Amino acid sequence: MLFASIILFLTVMFSGALVRFFPQHNQQWLKLILAFSGAYLFTLTVIHVLPDVLVDAPDPHAVGYYILAGFFLQLILEIFSQGIEHGHMHHHEKQTDTIPYLLLFSLMIHSFLEGSILIKGEHQLSGHHHAGSDNFYRILAGIAIHHIPAAFALMSILVSRLQNFKKAFLYLIFFAIASPLGLWFSNYVLHEQVQTGNLYIILTGLVAGNFLHISTTILFETSPEHHFNRRKLMATLAGVMLSLLTDWL
Repeated sequence: MLFASIILFLTVMFSGALVRFFPQHNQQWLKLILAFSGAYLFTLTVIHVLPDVLVDAPDPHAVGYYILAGFFLQLILEIFSQGIEHGHMHHHEKQTDTIPYLLLFSLMIHSFLEGSILIKGEHQLSGHHHAGSDNFYRILAGIAIHHIPAAFALMSILVSRLQNFKKAFLYLIFFAIASPLGLWFSNYVLHEQVQTGNLYIILTGLVAGNFLHISTTILFETSPEHHFNRRKLMATLAGVMLSLLTDWL
């Protein structure tokens, strides 16, 4: 748990720190990472997250409602987050002394939910096993990769508004701790409820819908008007292949 928490935290902080070294007006590298992360997340959801939640669910048909709820919950969250989850940056942000609290809060909810489905295998109650625990590190990698462009975009907005890198970096911590908090909350605070009740099914269904919304949005936005772009196509295929290769690791 500690290792996973550190990975999630440092991925956000390191990605946010890159704002100081990479010009924000040149986003070509970010678009390639977005294409890669979107393809990885979509493949992960279809190949692992959705089958896992359906295998565990006593009523698989009910899972569809949770997935729909997660999909539209993400749609609502993006009203406040301004699409940062899929790398949206706003270069014309005006300098203000106010912190975009609603933006931060919506990102924290999104990130907390992602962390909440990371259930470690060794913490299973006797006689009960979640299929999702077998994919702990696959999902961890998917969340971490997805957080790279999100953290960069968030930090870009914070720096543009506050004109103070150190102050912006401090606020980035709130986003960085959200997924680790979700992970610890599910595995320790609500451990028994997650293991024995429907809470795990509900959370995973919500996150699956969340992932589907984000990944498909990324894939459509990185190929506007369906123009052919060799580099983005290669990045997308690399994301798909890496996610598939984890089946043999």
